[in-house]
Amino acid sequence: MFIVLPVLVVLHILVCLLIIFVVLMQRPRSEGLGAAFGGGVTENIFGAQTTHVLAKLTTWLALAFFVITLLLSILTAKTASGKTAIQKSLLAAPIPQAALPAPTPPANSQTPAAPLAPPAN
Repeated sequence: MFIVLPVLVVLHILVCLLIIFVVLMQRPRSEGLGAAFGGGVTENIFGAQTTHVLAKLTTWLALAFFVITLLLSILTAKTASGKTAIQKSLLAAPIPQAALPAPTPPANSQTPAAPLAPPAN
């Protein structure tokens, strides 16, 4: 469990960087930033179906991003569910005597209750 969390964080960072890189490589319809990052180079690497390959890669990377994010949130919640060191020390500390209520004497059931005095006229 101790190794899974850092590995997932590193994988999450790599997926984030890949998403940024792939989105910037895509050639928009208006030839914006995609042409500045070598739009022709991506056609040489992936062939004529460059936009289709990059769109598919973006979809898979986005899916991986959300799955890793969900896994990280679940694992973080499970590891954080224990008590912190401060909570443990507070629970282990003795309760001060001033905070305890004063003990009440037990009621003696053998003493009869005082009779009520008749009302004065």
